[in-house]
Amino acid sequence: MKRLTLFILFSTVILSAQTQYELLDTQSLGERELKIQLPRNYEENTDTFYPLILTLDGDYLFEIVAGNVDYTAYWDDMPEAIVVGVNQIETRADDLYVSDNTFFPVKSGAQFFEFIRDELITFLEDNYRVNEFRVAVGHGASANFIQFFAFKNKPIFQAYISISPSLSPYMSDNLTALFGALKSPLFFYMSTASEDFKANRTEALELNTKVEAIESEQLFYAFDNFQEANHYALASRSIPQALDHIFLVYQPISRTEYKKHILPLETSPVDYLSEKYNTIEKLFGIEKQILINDFRAISTAIEKNKTFDFFKDLAKLARDAYPETLLSNYYMGRFFEATGNIRKAIKAYQEAYIYLEIDGITKDDLLNRADRLKAEFGY
Repeated sequence: MKRLTLFILFSTVILSAQTQYELLDTQSLGERELKIQLPRNYEENTDTFYPLILTLDGDYLFEIVAGNVDYTAYWDDMPEAIVVGVNQIETRADDLYVSDNTFFPVKSGAQFFEFIRDELITFLEDNYRVNEFRVAVGHGASANFIQFFAFKNKPIFQAYISISPSLSPYMSDNLTALFGALKSPLFFYMSTASEDFKANRTEALELNTKVEAIESEQLFYAFDNFQEANHYALASRSIPQALDHIFLVYQPISRTEYKKHILPLETSPVDYLSEKYNTIEKLFGIEKQILINDFRAISTAIEKNKTFDFFKDLAKLARDAYPETLLSNYYMGRFFEATGNIRKAIKAYQEAYIYLEIDGITKDDLLNRADRLKAEFGY
């Protein structure tokens, strides 16, 4: 497989993420133009592999997706990702051709399907550091088309952003059956709008009714019905909502998550935190360091619920995550102090002087805690 690079890695004034345009000389379709946005610092982070977000209708949809991915990742509400757009301005009808008899891609549509599955994914794996989490994005007919990939025994995409899909006959029933029988996690986002094409809107609303009735721990589904937006305007509204849905667990603990899921816990909030980050690694292939914000949320919940024994587990987690800082000493001191082991609390606070300060917790703070305990208990 040959490729001709048209423009190599340029940075815009607004975005420092790297974007390049490539002509991919395929075996089945001739030359196809790609747009590729690489994450910020892609060249420096040579050991990092990234999720792939593949956008059909790349001639107009790529910039919306790429801009939102770069912005959202900048604020750490999703992992950095490689965004690839397939331009289809002159080939869209042929690429997305679906049989009037079987209602599956045939002829040029089958060739395009096989190009995505067999050539494009292989090319991206060979030339870019993509990991195994992949998102497909489509709009209208291309939204319908990406859904065919979900029916394969080993789907190449784990998440689908389906914006106002022009559903093929039986697609609604087929998706409903698929979603009800999932054996592994699948993310599916769909949207329509009040001024959307009438047929698309009707079909999307009907499909949404069916999917909402499905009970599956493997299906992560979200639907938006935008008001005062047409078929074209809803794309720019859908993308940020879809990214938020797919990467929700990746985001820092919010006030809503804290109040709804953490504060009412009858089990360990430290286990909740560990599971959150294990899920991130399992789903997205990202080994993410536990955020200080999230340590703070768990610590606050322990304080609020007066379940001070959990400070011991939190201290162990802090030692693994931030071994050079005094965060673990702080939590271990809180554990000993709350459970009445004052001598060990004093020792934990005093030993913090050899570690780095973090999150506004200073060496003086911990030494003052030790002095207060010594004065209070006569040590």
